[in-house]
Amino acid sequence: MAAGLLLAACGDDAGERAAKVRRQQFIADSLALKVAVTPTLDCLPLYLAEQEGWFEREGVSVQLRPYTAQMDQDTALLRQRVEGMTTDRVRLDWIREQGGRVREVATTSLKWQLLTNKTARIKLLHQLDDKMVAMTRRSATDMLARRFIDSVKLLPERVFRIQVNDVSVRLSMLENGIMDAMLLPDPQATQARLQGHPALLDTDSMGLRLGVIVFTEQAMADTMRQRQVEQFLKVYQMACDTLAARGMKPYRELIAATCHVRPETADSLPAFSFRPSLSSTPQSKNAQPTNPKH
Repeated sequence: MAAGLLLAACGDDAGERAAKVRRQQFIADSLALKVAVTPTLDCLPLYLAEQEGWFEREGVSVQLRPYTAQMDQDTALLRQRVEGMTTDRVRLDWIREQGGRVREVATTSLKWQLLTNKTARIKLLHQLDDKMVAMTRRSATDMLARRFIDSVKLLPERVFRIQVNDVSVRLSMLENGIMDAMLLPDPQATQARLQGHPALLDTDSMGLRLGVIVFTEQAMADTMRQRQVEQFLKVYQMACDTLAARGMKPYRELIAATCHVRPETADSLPAFSFRPSLSSTPQSKNAQPTNPKH
């Protein structure tokens, strides 16, 4: 009986310790600034800052929440699972249309390339007639696909825009010959080119800069969150400066792991300019966003 009582007491102590750990973890999670990111090269500064411990060094607790599709990021933001995210300006307009009150705080170097399946032998835009193009609706890829189609006066109904939200799945469909063409960011676009899939156009040549970092107005109205966002942006700038100075080759393993691409892809990436533009006076919720669709 004494042994049983002793075991029960030990069990109670263990249960209390586990409950205390859970409470501490809950508090830490609730206090951390949660930011949704994607497996794309524009998020590399954030992945680098997390790996090097720069957020902690600057006294801000940040949790990066990885998603492979923009729509999953949107859901997380609208349901208040995260306070901020990386996205594009076309998607940002759509989020606001859904009632999302968000504020743009910085730009990113997100860019896209229009790649075609090497077996389709598409060398010119007008050859997209009666072909399938993978993209994400209500996003920059949707806008770009429509712009490419309009530029060569193809009938919209003659180009089949197929919604494939997950960027890794989209790349896999090109690699396996399922899609004729698609819009991909780096490093996925580089992996496709290394396999012989040609790129017809890219947003750099069009002078488009559509990547942004946003936070909810609710977070920006909170004093603690405001300070966290300020420190977050300071670290983001620091990471961008480091990548600009050192290049991406020292971080090949980080790129491969966070962007789900082969190591040789990370070795073959083209020059990528990390030139963030931080909003010293982030636009208010009443500001009119620039609509790149027009």
